[in-house]
Amino acid sequence: MSHTFDPTVLREYDIRGIIGETLGAEDARAIGRTFGSMLVEEGGSRVAVGYDGRVSSPMLEHALVEGLTAAGCDVVRIGLGATPMLYYAEASDDDVHGGIQITGSHNPPNYNGFKMVFQGRPFFGADIQELGRRSAAGEWTDGAGDVTDRAIMDEYVARMLTALDGIDTSSLESMRIGWDAGNGAAGPALEKLVAGLPGEHHVLYTEVDGNFPNHHPDPTVEENLSDLKSLVSAKSLDFGVAFDGDGDRIGAIDGEGRVIWGDQLLMIYAEDLLVTRKGATIIADVKASRALYDHVATCGGKPLMWKTGHSLIKSKMKETGSPLAGEMSGHVFFADDYYGFDDALYAGVRLMAAAARLGKSVTQLRSDMPQMINTPEMRFQVDESRKFAAIEEVKDRLSGTDADVNGTDGVRVNTSDGWWLLRASNTQDVLVARAESDSEEGLERLVGQIDEQLKLSGLERGESVGH
Repeated sequence: MSHTFDPTVLREYDIRGIIGETLGAEDARAIGRTFGSMLVEEGGSRVAVGYDGRVSSPMLEHALVEGLTAAGCDVVRIGLGATPMLYYAEASDDDVHGGIQITGSHNPPNYNGFKMVFQGRPFFGADIQELGRRSAAGEWTDGAGDVTDRAIMDEYVARMLTALDGIDTSSLESMRIGWDAGNGAAGPALEKLVAGLPGEHHVLYTEVDGNFPNHHPDPTVEENLSDLKSLVSAKSLDFGVAFDGDGDRIGAIDGEGRVIWGDQLLMIYAEDLLVTRKGATIIADVKASRALYDHVATCGGKPLMWKTGHSLIKSKMKETGSPLAGEMSGHVFFADDYYGFDDALYAGVRLMAAAARLGKSVTQLRSDMPQMINTPEMRFQVDESRKFAAIEEVKDRLSGTDADVNGTDGVRVNTSDGWWLLRASNTQDVLVARAESDSEEGLERLVGQIDEQLKLSGLERGESVGH
């Protein structure tokens, strides 16, 4: 017995495919059988399993559990919920050695996939390739694991509420906040969370619906925040928070409807955290604004620029002992008095906590930030065979110049008035570009430098493509 996956589904950070085309029940069963076998060989025996609100998720969950138990793993089923709820089930229980969430994240409704944790660390990159190899070779253990169900939502919500311990309640009780679950998997937990929070709360689209009837659940795309902006405006709320389809990425707007991007949220969280933890390392990805790195340093922290990708950032946090990290895409990781995984619901509570402790409204915190001018993330198609090679060519050309180049993840070139970035996506056949400056003229010049480098490699910045 063995199973071979469609090569497109084994990705850098997770396993993801199109239901009925590249992903189905047989794949889920093989993932369970192989992951379970790898875990058993490492001395593990219990796996928590959860799933998001997609129509195909229960079918995949059933097959995944069959595969895990056939490998000899016991399964703890936590049912429908946000990805961070699955992470919590794994992190908070020493008897659980692995976790798998079935989720298509922010992809279209016909996609689905698997995010995995293996003995407390992210399971990605080489792990996923090894899972593919072992499955094709049929290197499986045999056993008969037990299946138990565990209702974890109340405990998970109670744990998030501890983020407000010790804060003057009057400052929290005056807060008025809007929340948009986007019909994603975070909805039921959000309903319970706001019931336990101080202040006044207005929620949108908490009913789980895998067809996403109101808007696409990706809070990093500004048009998906329009309903939340309308709510905040109509009710004169202090700020608004939105989630992606599986609840591990946060989006936010202030009381004036301005988007607070991932790196700007991290500026707020860092300022709050560094009051009590001077000298802490704060990690952000290479797409983040220079304003963030400067702000971390000003507040007494050590800014560290790292590679884009939630699994890569989690690994770097463990290595450096960093209490806080984040990405432009809205993944935020708290390891100060939380578990270090990306949890958008918890990040929403921490935004309340930061504003209360710093004694400033979220709108004020957003207004205090320097007004940098930047491009959105520009993504354009480049053949898989060319994307990494093109980045190396740019690096080689710039190495003979006096350009200030950071090669952590692609090429980030710092200039006196800004920076530009060119990197290859790990998950698609695209190059990603971004630039930022303190003036429109500067931005134009920096984008020109990107275009010049692409041209020298026989490429051009075409129409932007989606995630």
